[in-house]
Amino acid sequence: MHSFGYRLNGLLTFSVTILAVMCAMASLSDNLNTPSPSAEIQVTNINRFQKQPRGNDEVSLTMNISADLQTLFTWNTKQLFVFVAAEYKTPKNSLNQVSLWDAIIPSKEHAKFWIQTSNKYRFIDQGNNLRGKEFNLTLHWHAMPKTGKMFADKIVLTGYSFPEEYR
Repeated sequence: MHSFGYRLNGLLTFSVTILAVMCAMASLSDNLNTPSPSAEIQVTNINRFQKQPRGNDEVSLTMNISADLQTLFTWNTKQLFVFVAAEYKTPKNSLNQVSLWDAIIPSKEHAKFWIQTSNKYRFIDQGNNLRGKEFNLTLHWHAMPKTGKMFADKIVLTGYSFPEEYR
């Protein structure tokens, strides 16, 4: 009735269709995850707050960063890129962001952490706008999947302020 080629074609088509349906279901299952990460950042010390010779403000902070990002990991998560940024307003710019610390979290086992650190990158404002200024510390993350699209989100922590005088 049907030749070997027709039967092989039918079997191959059926197999590829089943594989495509399974891939689609796996990809959609990743969207059902509703993560609930938590984070807390304490500024334990302002090590240095000074005006540079060119007139720019420079700050060095010591922070305690604790976070539980385990719910961001699913079967499809390869790693997380996490960073802390200081965000503040100045008369020139409505939003200034300065990256203070970053890390790559390779697995769920490393996604719950506590670290005491000073800012990894220099915190310099272009101008002398920081005295007495309020700022936010924001924990950003980018989830890098094994397959599919990358997503990013953040937790904004408010209530921080710089001293009124240089140190």
